[in-house]
Amino acid sequence: MRRLFAVCQKELQAYLWTPTTYFALAVYMLLTGLLFYTNFVMYQPSILDYRLVLGDTLSMLVFVVPLLTMRLVAEEFRQGTDELLLTSPVSVTEMIVGKFLASLGMLLILVLCSLAYPVVMSFYGSLDWTLVFTSVIGLFMLGAAMMAIGLFASTLSQHQMMSSVVGFIILLVFWMLDSFGGQTGASAAVQQWLEPFSLTARFDSFTKGLLNGADVMYYVTVAVLFLLFSIQVVERKRWR
Repeated sequence: MRRLFAVCQKELQAYLWTPTTYFALAVYMLLTGLLFYTNFVMYQPSILDYRLVLGDTLSMLVFVVPLLTMRLVAEEFRQGTDELLLTSPVSVTEMIVGKFLASLGMLLILVLCSLAYPVVMSFYGSLDWTLVFTSVIGLFMLGAAMMAIGLFASTLSQHQMMSSVVGFIILLVFWMLDSFGGQTGASAAVQQWLEPFSLTARFDSFTKGLLNGADVMYYVTVAVLFLLFSIQVVERKRWR
């Protein structure tokens, strides 16, 4: 555990020294701020509902998460420091999980920044804080699953931009699974089969003030699966 947290601490420090981190955070806050201004400040809805803001800002994660995860392993490959890590007492599992925990630290910052919007809305009337609370939990769980996918994409190439593009494509596919059938003309049965695997469809219950065990397990399972995939990819590089 000590080595795992050492990797996590190193990655958190790397995040602080990487310009891409501040660029990604700035992009996220700028775009979500514009959406908040458009959806709430400009139109001033008669009913205060955090979901009116959250629904649009959620999609910004598809663009921001690949930027935050693209360097996690790809940079080690590019600099050749992966060989040092793989021959050190740190196991591949500790390395991957440590990097994932560091990415969750950045995700936590994003989620805390998002809390500014419901706080501003509360100045205009009574807000359903139970709904806000479950939505924030859902946002963190959704983001954690997306960070694991982005981390996996980072193990596939030594080029950060390539990792970012691959991560974006995988996230977009998972994001649009629930609408895949309608856009491609697939049968209703195919669409119904794909919908439970969609990142967005599983988020709906959180926005209704519910903590559904199946939805929580879905995000946990996606995160664990992609961490296992990441470990396998790095392990293969070790034995080449």
